[in-house]
Amino acid sequence: MPSTLALAASLTPQGTLSLVVVAGVFITLMVRRSTPVELLFLGGLAIVTLGGSIPPKEALAGFASPPVLLIGALFAAAAGLQTTGALDWIGGLLLGSARTEREALRRLALVAPISAFVLNTPLVAMLAPVVIDWCRKHRVSPSRLMIPLSYLVILGGVVTVIGTSTTLVCNAQIAKVRADLSLQAAAGSVSDAFVAESADIRFFEVGAVGVPIALAGIGYMLLVAPKRLPDRTDLLEDFGDRRREYLVEMLVQPGCGLVSKTVEQAGLRQLPGLFLIEISRGEEVITPIAPGDVIHAHDRMVFTGVVGTIADLERIPGLVPAADITYESRPAERTKRHLAEAVLSRTSPINGRTVREANFRQRYNAAIVAVHRGGERLGTKIGDIRLQPGDTLLLQARAGFVETHRNSRDFYLVSQIDGSSARRHDRAMVATGLFVFLLAWLVATSLGAASASAPAWLSPDIRPIAGIAVVMAMIVARCLTTSQARSAIDLQVLITIAAAIGLGTSLSHSGAAKWVADGVVGAVQLTPAPTAALPWLLLAGVYLLSMVMTEAITNAAVATIMIPIAVGIAQQAGLSPRPFLMAVAVAASLSFATPVGYQTNLMVMGPGGYQPRDYLRVGGPLQAIIAVLGITLIGLIWPFRLG
Repeated sequence: MPSTLALAASLTPQGTLSLVVVAGVFITLMVRRSTPVELLFLGGLAIVTLGGSIPPKEALAGFASPPVLLIGALFAAAAGLQTTGALDWIGGLLLGSARTEREALRRLALVAPISAFVLNTPLVAMLAPVVIDWCRKHRVSPSRLMIPLSYLVILGGVVTVIGTSTTLVCNAQIAKVRADLSLQAAAGSVSDAFVAESADIRFFEVGAVGVPIALAGIGYMLLVAPKRLPDRTDLLEDFGDRRREYLVEMLVQPGCGLVSKTVEQAGLRQLPGLFLIEISRGEEVITPIAPGDVIHAHDRMVFTGVVGTIADLERIPGLVPAADITYESRPAERTKRHLAEAVLSRTSPINGRTVREANFRQRYNAAIVAVHRGGERLGTKIGDIRLQPGDTLLLQARAGFVETHRNSRDFYLVSQIDGSSARRHDRAMVATGLFVFLLAWLVATSLGAASASAPAWLSPDIRPIAGIAVVMAMIVARCLTTSQARSAIDLQVLITIAAAIGLGTSLSHSGAAKWVADGVVGAVQLTPAPTAALPWLLLAGVYLLSMVMTEAITNAAVATIMIPIAVGIAQQAGLSPRPFLMAVAVAASLSFATPVGYQTNLMVMGPGGYQPRDYLRVGGPLQAIIAVLGITLIGLIWPFRLG
């Protein structure tokens, strides 16, 4: 084995600029926590572009890159599941019976095997709203569960070659390198065995090391991570749960899913901020309510609860407020209405009238859902409540109600309840079918990438178009509106990812990434270690360098940069390229210590209220554990010597 590797040429001024800017971006993120992430990355991208580290066309390529466009489409597609109530059903299956944070975390571990066959990004896009909704209901800060969601999905992604896009990028780069090696083999400078060991990563091959890593990571997330995760209790205030309690009477329609269930089975005893006072069944009044009481069709159930919980009750198909017989129950029409609050003024014409006599729909084109009156305990028959000045009404109203009546003399205050849109339950199966079709299409493109004869609709390049097509189908099928699709797209995440791709490209284009890599490899070969230990040191160098670069830039960029370098190291050292290729594939697929190394980490950063240091605190030890385990297993499973 040669004693040294030829080092790259001196670092160019453009390379120096790229390294300084990337380091400055991450230091600023650590020190200035209030700095907008997307603006910081955009500023860094502008500096390296103006400094000549990257051509303008390549700097802007990230904004039109397939991954960014696909993520945007997936945000909108997941919104289709949310607006139809499909996510509520999925959340019931995944987290429904979880009552504590620890139970929820154990159930989230189930996403790891799912992510082995479903691309990570759509899985997080689908499950993040479910986790947030569970946190809101159980008064748990989302900062306790959002990082675990991302990490568990990432861990499962290294079990198969289609679990993460990184291994697909590796295979694409391996194919390019193998073509060059075949030419060298024809000239006699490379052995056929070396070329054979440079084959694509097979479907389950990465699982030989991926499964143990995933199991170790899951153990860490269940036992150690809860002690290191932040608890941002201030996020609970953003959920919109007003502590003002309303009295609401709900009517159980014949087709409601609660019919024939006990109160306990229906989950009506666990909703936070909600208390079931009585059930009226014809002439019979049941109070107090026991957990084993069975719910019948046409029951009138009286609750006291906060706004967010009443909105949850509204989303149960077949359960409608009984305070106003004009309440809109048709799914297509209900989606046009939202919950709003209005405080009656002294000059309101409905003062002194009962809720039933108020004719609120005819007067204001809105329906009374519930009533709140200071600290006074109101009667349980809402329709018989006689309205007074200062009463706060919870209303089902059209989107323009707030603007129309904001300055009305009939009300002191009018405001809309955020996130209170009704669900299109009649479109839930359609939305679910379209989303499953999209996932199947994405998996099929992963398989089609390995075949040169695959049709165009199975090409990896078709993925963004597939996402956009499914979103359009959801809109046409009335699963969501165009405005809902637009508002679901998180521009901060997309801009940050696109700018991060540009910064990563600047490191590669300016030669900075290769300069760093060659320097590390050269230092490894100069180490006074036994000859038998040098392959292990080289493997560790490739793995650790890939890992560190993945945390600093994007995984796709690392895979593209490191695959040729890894093959070159193996070729010059006279070793098999296989362990080095697997080291790059695994290390570049696992990012836990920074938010920008992997797309799903960025996706949970805002909802979880995280700072970059949170990722280092939680993911740093996990990254160290997995690095030791990964290097050891790779060196043992794939021999260094050519067979």
